[in-house]
This record gives sequence, structure tokens and C-alpha cells, in this order.
Amino acid sequence: MNKEKYKTWGADIDPEAKAQMEAAISLPIAVSGALMPDAHVGYGLPIGGVLATDNAVIPYGVGVDIACRMMITIFDIPPKVVRTQENLYKKAIEDNTVFGVGGEWKQRKSHEVMDEDWNVSPVTKELKSKAHKQLGTSGSGNHFVEFGEIVFEEPALGIPAGSYLALLSHSGSRGTGAQVADYYTRVAKDRHPELIGAARNLAWLDVDEEGAEYWAAMELMGKYASANHHLIHEAIIRDLKHAVLKQVENHHNFAWRETHGGRNVIVHRKGATPAGKGVLGIIPGSMGTPGFLVEGLGSEESLRSTSHGAGRRMSRKQALKTYTWKETKEFLEKQGVKLLSAGLDEVPWAYKNINDVMNAQLDLAKPLAKFMPRLVKMAPAGERPED
Repeated sequence: MNKEKYKTWGADIDPEAKAQMEAAISLPIAVSGALMPDAHVGYGLPIGGVLATDNAVIPYGVGVDIACRMMITIFDIPPKVVRTQENLYKKAIEDNTVFGVGGEWKQRKSHEVMDEDWNVSPVTKELKSKAHKQLGTSGSGNHFVEFGEIVFEEPALGIPAGSYLALLSHSGSRGTGAQVADYYTRVAKDRHPELIGAARNLAWLDVDEEGAEYWAAMELMGKYASANHHLIHEAIIRDLKHAVLKQVENHHNFAWRETHGGRNVIVHRKGATPAGKGVLGIIPGSMGTPGFLVEGLGSEESLRSTSHGAGRRMSRKQALKTYTWKETKEFLEKQGVKLLSAGLDEVPWAYKNINDVMNAQLDLAKPLAKFMPRLVKMAPAGERPED
């Protein structure tokens, strides 16, 4: 694979995000890249950035919230139950996860991920107890747990056409993942004093040397983030006792060993969803706009990737200055959405138009079903986002 200029999907891309992608593709270890239509500024690699490298891993190319992911459970029951039995579903969410920076359980949850080797890095070794307390929690920022209506216009995945109740969650590896990212970014910066300015956040580690320890910690955080979702979904399923038709899970903020153009590379997807041929994924919108269950089309131009959401069009600070709860609640009510809690910086207008984003990447992923939030819980207003 020859080193070429990256391709961009979508038109509404922040120039700063493009500048970050330019810096990333200019690295001596960069092989190729792509920029998704939900792209916006991040630390190091832009959110929505995809970068293939030669035997090197960039901690901030993976992201702060390592292995942040989506998970959906589709139930064999009509979605109207959320309205007719709202308190039941509200209790199911609030009893089975915890939101907020530092949020943890008084009584720890059990999961086999805690039997993994947490001594793979000094960070995971030190924070194992904290991670255990936060197991099955949801964090803050744009993380959520919500019930909604998923509509299949045509049969797919063995599910007949129709509308179904679904549970959707978004969260990652909590405080431990963030500490892993910060620690190894400092290590990488020490290894590459030649990088200056914003490029310092693109400091890398050789995966066969110093990067091997980071890679092991990243893989562990992937298992931990997955366990968080499974514990939440399993607990809610037990409470509700609804039959499950399908579960789909995918992650972003990760690095994969892949082969592209006949060359073995490390593919970073920071805020980008794997979209290999036939690979299932979830692309959410916002608290008041649709999300989509998709099937990857395997585009090599995008390094078999697609967007991970609608993508922010406005900073959190600007959103807080621009919008009010009054107009937000009026909008949500018209959309048929009940908001249990959230920060004002997560209002729907802070995000790009999800339909524009999806239309910009029809060559990357095929929509199979459309999901509309109905009962949404995020970290309460005033929480400081951790990712």
C-alpha cells in the first residue's frame, strides 16, 4: 500500500480536524488514512479519524476512553410498552447502572474479566480495585443507556419486518482506560522529543517494544469495556424477562492488526466503527434523533471503517451558551422522547444531522434498521465529561 493522501467522507468537516488528520498522515510511521463524516477535533488523531501505521501504535490515536463501544439488545415485544409502563423501564435503567465521573457500586459486580491478568501494565495493576468498583457503570459525557423503538422496514438478521423494543448503551473503559491512555501517551512523548506542538499528541510506540505493554493494556480495556455493557444488559434483561431477538456490539477508540493492500498494518479507529464486509455496527444520533443498525460494506478506501455517530458540530462550552432546557425539553417532547437526566451540552443541536452523516457514507455501511430513542438517561447536568 503506497502512502497517499487520506480520503474524506462528508462535507461539514471542521478545518481543525482536517489539520489534525494532515499531521497524522504526515508521520513517518503513517501508511494511509481516512476521515469519517462525523469527524471533529480530538486529542492527537481527530475523532472520526482512521489511521494505518507501520508496526506502531499511537495511544492518543486510540483515544482517551479506550474501547468505548455501543451495544444493542432487541426484544421480541412492541415498543409501545415504554410509554404504557414508563416507570418499569425507568427503574430498569436506574437500578442497573450508575452514571457520573467516579461513579461506582457499593457492592461490586462479578464478571470473568476481573480474572484476567491485570498485571500486564503498572496502570492496570494499580487500578484493578477501582476498575472492579466501576464494573457495570456508564460514566459521563455522551455516554447513555436508553430504551427505544427499532424499526426494520425489511426482514434482516432473522428478524421479521416491524417495530420492536430495544435497549441501547454507549460507554467505555471508565477511569482506568483514561489513565492507561494518559500514562502511555507520556511514555510515547518521552520517546519522541522531535515532535513539536500539536504533533506531540501523536507520539507513538513500537508495538514490538514499549508498545507491547500498552497493547496488552488496551486489549484488557477492550474486554473490560465489553463487560460493562454486558453486565448492564444482562441485569436489565433479568429484570424485564423479555425474550431477546438479537444483540449487537461494536467498539471504536481501539487499534487492530489488519491487512490492507497486502500489507500488515496497525489500524487506529478513533471514533470510527469497524465496517468490514458483513460486519454489524451501531451508529447513534443523539438523545433526540435516530440511530442506525448497519452492516459494513468492506470499503478499502476507508480502511473498512464507517462513522461512530453523528459527530459534534459544536463544543460543549458553546452548546451550554447557546441552548436552554426549555427549548430542549419542548423539542424532545415533540420527538416522543422522555429524558431522565443529561447535561445541556448533549442537546441534539450540538451534533451534526445524522441523516446527512449516513447519506455521506452509503458506500461504507448499509442501514438495516432505524432506532429512535424513547427513554434516555445520561449523566446528570453539571457533570464534567471524562472523555
